[in-house]
Amino acid sequence: MGQIVLVRHGQASFGAADYDALSPLGFEQARLLGVALAARNIEATTIVGGRMRRHRETAETCAAAAGWSAGDLVVDAGWDEFDFLAVLAAHPEETAAHVGPEPTKAEFQRWFEAATAGWIAGDDRPYEETFVAFTERVAAALDRTVALAGSGTVAVFTSGGPVAWAVASVLGGAAPRADLWTKLNRMSVNSGLTRLVSGSRGVNLLSYNEQSHLDSVPGTLSYR
Repeated sequence: MGQIVLVRHGQASFGAADYDALSPLGFEQARLLGVALAARNIEATTIVGGRMRRHRETAETCAAAAGWSAGDLVVDAGWDEFDFLAVLAAHPEETAAHVGPEPTKAEFQRWFEAATAGWIAGDDRPYEETFVAFTERVAAALDRTVALAGSGTVAVFTSGGPVAWAVASVLGGAAPRADLWTKLNRMSVNSGLTRLVSGSRGVNLLSYNEQSHLDSVPGTLSYR
């Protein structure tokens, strides 16, 4: 039986010039996760990540804290987050309706959900990647990761969107629901841990969005 450990990246630098870099809190979240994984004797035989800086920084920080010796990060673009900035840009009317000059995180979330609802519905806008293309890309990445795991453990460092679709696919089977993806993605925690197991009965969900590694350190829980 193989195991796939899906990790959402630590907090990115919301509002900074380079959003893709981890914030100081993001580095601490990744470190706390690594310490917790070591305490639970969870060791990755292979480490996979998307192409984003926040994926790599989370992977490096977590692996160092966990004491893993799995080798270099295997980059798989299938685990990249969808380009939410492009989706937001395709909905200028939502910008005016939901955010001010310096949007708060709550305003950003309302803006994000309104724009992604149109993206999911497949409205006629110039998206760089459609929702259907995104889900197919993540599903293919999950298939590759299951094959890579074999009877070992693969740790995947990615984003909330791909984690949520992987789980929606496992729970929904041949017909995963977009509304389930939206609900799962909404509550995704920075450095949250999701565990899948693969074997003769296919891929099954063991846990979703674990955050116990953050419980003992006040102020480390974040969603954005």
